[in-house]
Amino acid sequence: METRPQDIVSRLPDNTAVKQQQLPACQLRLSATGVLSSFFSAAAFFLSVGIILILSAKSVKEIEINYTKICADCAKLREEAFHFNKECTCSVPFYLPEPMQGNVYLYYKLYGFYQNLHRYILSRSDSQLLGENIRDVQDCGLFEKSHNGTPIAPCGAIANSMFNDTIILSYTLNSSMHIQVPMLRNGITWWTDKHVKFKNPSSKNLSNAFAGTTKPPFWPRPVYDLDAEDPGNNGFINDDFIVWMRTAAFPTFKKLYRHLNLIQHFTEGLPAGNYSFNITYITKFQGEKAVVLSTLTWSGGSDLFLGIAYTVTGAVMWLAFFSMMAIHLRLKKKKTFFLQL
Repeated sequence: METRPQDIVSRLPDNTAVKQQQLPACQLRLSATGVLSSFFSAAAFFLSVGIILILSAKSVKEIEINYTKICADCAKLREEAFHFNKECTCSVPFYLPEPMQGNVYLYYKLYGFYQNLHRYILSRSDSQLLGENIRDVQDCGLFEKSHNGTPIAPCGAIANSMFNDTIILSYTLNSSMHIQVPMLRNGITWWTDKHVKFKNPSSKNLSNAFAGTTKPPFWPRPVYDLDAEDPGNNGFINDDFIVWMRTAAFPTFKKLYRHLNLIQHFTEGLPAGNYSFNITYITKFQGEKAVVLSTLTWSGGSDLFLGIAYTVTGAVMWLAFFSMMAIHLRLKKKKTFFLQL
């Protein structure tokens, strides 16, 4: 069969700039001066930012107290089956040599607690935490239901292992007077967690909303009674619960517990002096526990990683700048020598 001329013409691409590859193009030709100037400027920028971040992190005032061994007697007491539900409080005195000005934050810190295990992370029910179906426990593994088949709320290994030590900070005003440092428990969560990812079931009475469920095995009280002082801080929207449910990437981590209320004797922060942590010790595990008091700056806390990363990047770029400059000058000298011949 013969091919007609109009069939050949019809297979040709349209006569447009795109299909005929006739778009205007730009080829960037970098000179040695431009490349060296770019590396020098970038290196100076990264080094400057790195040094500023390191100095900012160094200005953070922080004190950490490990209370694992100090509260060892409470841990041993609660290991006995007869005293498992008995509260035990230990006191951890310390001295603050310098005042902490401005906002002060109280953290709990855990060593050797692996929240990054895959099965641990998956052991939760998002539909339950959203208040849509509190009996949806199918993704919670071993912590779906109690021994009598009652659904657990909140279910899962993350919720069951929630940090539940109670930490109260006291200040020694004088030799005969000890006052409790006012701490706020609200405003410690991410906004998206508090208002989007966690919601209570729609009900006027929260205890009725959780009827037909039971508390996690390691919890001392049900989820609708976590905060006796603030009824609005109960259920799945409890601040301490939300903070714990955001799992950590490393086995050593700290989570925000409280922040200072700037009133009375603490309008400017924490003054220097004698303090003590009164800790109601609840659960022991294979790692260690600590309390951290810290201030913050515009760049965050006392972590030096970001500043060191910027500084190392700037140093490497500066090293590359000097290396390329030396090569450029050497080749330029050779080129001049051959032109003279």
